[in-house]
Formats: sequence, structure tokens, C-alpha cells
Amino acid sequence: MGTSTRWAGPGGRSGIAAEWSRVSRRLSRWNSDGPHAQQLLDKILDDHLDVLHQTMRENQSAFGLVDAATKAGYRLADAMAALADEGPAGLKDADDFLTRFTNEVGGDGDTVTDAAIRRAAMDTAERLLKRQRAETGEVEAAGGGLAGDLLCLLYQWFFADIVTEFLRSVIAEKVKLVAPVLPVLDPGDHIADWATDKVLSLVPSPCEEAAELAEEAKFAESAIEDPVGSLPDIARRLLPGTVGKVLGLGMEGVLVRQEDPEGESA
Repeated sequence: MGTSTRWAGPGGRSGIAAEWSRVSRRLSRWNSDGPHAQQLLDKILDDHLDVLHQTMRENQSAFGLVDAATKAGYRLADAMAALADEGPAGLKDADDFLTRFTNEVGGDGDTVTDAAIRRAAMDTAERLLKRQRAETGEVEAAGGGLAGDLLCLLYQWFFADIVTEFLRSVIAEKVKLVAPVLPVLDPGDHIADWATDKVLSLVPSPCEEAAELAEEAKFAESAIEDPVGSLPDIARRLLPGTVGKVLGLGMEGVLVRQEDPEGESA
């Protein structure tokens, strides 16, 4: 999965580079057996997210994250449309589903950011399979498609996982630079728990947007007649704001060109 391409660093002004080094040093000194270890790790991970957001606000092209996450988001919307039609039937062969979802949504880029997005796609697919198994017999929507609430969770999980996996890459690389004689620090699964609380809350839900549209007369008919089928289209419209929110640029802060479902810029 992904690539071994070395992380190139944040670039930009020296102040941001110093901030990355500062948070990396804090993490390299973190003691998993120390007092209040979990609370300290939460704060260190909060600081990593804050520095990522600072970096993106200074330079939207940093790491290629905006472009890569936006393109992956359009691929995700296509996958949501397929799942809305196929539903649980498309999940029966778990290995096949993981491979297809990772390839179709994660893409085939060869940068560290692309590798993080591929890992995020796999993480998200695994979450969906786990939820589907836990709710066997309860995931089908009208017409056999995947239920709308699961499509919306899929969307939210994926963008949270992009940030989580990207920060994993940065942490691994920067700790090696700061403390090269030590094994790469692994905070274990706690980073996923932290991301669920910290990052997932940043991702808007297509379901909430659909509910708001349903209250408006000019959208109500289509939204009510096909609530699940409309979610992939809503996901596409939310993309610039979603990428902006998770990367610290604000809902209106991403300067990207919209794309149609076939991937042609508009």
C-alpha cells in the first residue's frame, strides 16, 4: 500500500518549520508509562493538528494535501453512489471490497500524501465492513442500497482518516529526524481514538445538509423522493468546504476548481 517516498517537510517560512520541530521533540520525549500519559499525548496530537492547520493557512499547496484530498473526495462520492445502488451486496466479499474501495477511492499517486490517502481509504472501508457486520439486517435502505446514515458516516470517516494517516506519516518521519537513535515512536491506536474526538467533529455530514435542503421548498421534492440517491451529489457540493474545514482553512477557504462527476474541471 502506498509508497516509501520520503516526507519532504513543510516548506514555507522558517517559523513553521520550527513549530514542526518543536511538536516532534515533544512527542519524542513522551513517555507512555508516565503520569497522565494519555492526556499529554492528546495535547501533543492537538499541537500537531494545530501546526498542520498553520502550515496550510500559510501555503495551501503544502504537501499537495488540498489537491489530493479534493480529488479523493470526488472519487469517494462516486463510490457512495455505487454503494447507494449496490448496498450490502457490494460488501459480501470483504477482501474484494477492501481492494476495490482502496484502489478506486485511494487512487494511485506516488507521494507520501497519496500513500496516506490510500491508507485512509482502507481504514474507512474496514470501518464500514465492521459496522455492516454489527448491523446485519439493518443496513439496507429502500431498493437494497446502503442506508443514508452509513453513507454519511463513510464520508465523515474518510476525511477524518486522511488527516489521521497524514499526521501518522509526519510523526514517523519527524521523530526519526529529531531522535534518530530511537525506534520510531508509535503512540499505538490512541491516535485513532484522538482523531475520532478531535478530527471527526470537523467533517460536515451530507445527511445534515440533506435535511436542511429538504426544508427548502425548491429542493424538498427531490430530497424527499430520493434521500439516499441525493447524498453523493450533496457530498460533491460539500467537498471544497469539507477539505477547508479539516485542513484548517475554514468552510470557504479552499481555492480549488470544482469538478464534475467525470473528473472534468468546471
